[in-house]
Amino acid sequence: MLVINNLCKSFEKRRILNNINVSVSAGEIAVLLGSSGVGKSTLLRVLNNLETADSGSITLDGNALDLKTVNTSHTVGMVFQHFNLFDHLTVLENITLPLEKTTQTPSAQARSTGLQLLERYGLAEKAECYPAQLSGGQKQRLAIARAIAFNVKIICLDEPTSALDPLLTTYVARSIEKLAADGYIVLIATHDTSLLEKLSCSIYLMQEGSIVESAPSQALAEHPARYPRISAFIAGTID
Repeated sequence: MLVINNLCKSFEKRRILNNINVSVSAGEIAVLLGSSGVGKSTLLRVLNNLETADSGSITLDGNALDLKTVNTSHTVGMVFQHFNLFDHLTVLENITLPLEKTTQTPSAQARSTGLQLLERYGLAEKAECYPAQLSGGQKQRLAIARAIAFNVKIICLDEPTSALDPLLTTYVARSIEKLAADGYIVLIATHDTSLLEKLSCSIYLMQEGSIVESAPSQALAEHPARYPRISAFIAGTID
């Protein structure tokens, strides 16, 4: 289980994360919901050691998570909003080269892993293509495949359905639920309320750096009045 306790982060005296508390078990999905600028992506960046928290603690399975080593230990994987794929590499090389360079995986083994992941995510026939030749949904799946190639425990997805049409949003949602079914701890930062309808998850509504309300997705669907702030955000009546 990942436990984030009283996490705080400020930029130039502006509080971006204010006593954030989130718990996510293996096989579960946590959705950080909110409009732009409320701190969702910053929280994911802290988990990936791209930003440093000012205070608070993070534990994984009861042990303190050393954020300074999450990249070298490959504990946490990140799927960025704009994917951050290597445009000069083929689809397969986007998986194999990072494996070879960062984990010293032999080329044959990296290729085998890459091909298996491309098959799993419906990209096998695109192995020798380049990212520019992929659709937005295909790029998203490639970014997920690259992240899990490192046998991470935690997957962070920043705005995974940004600019995708409803059909592709559904496809990405299925890929995310498959990650949870495979035992990953999944955290998603999004403002896309349509994604909530497609996931079984815990929802954390963020406003001005704080979590102001949380709800299991099923409970929200059955009793929306019990969660007025999340319901209002979904209805578009609050930011």
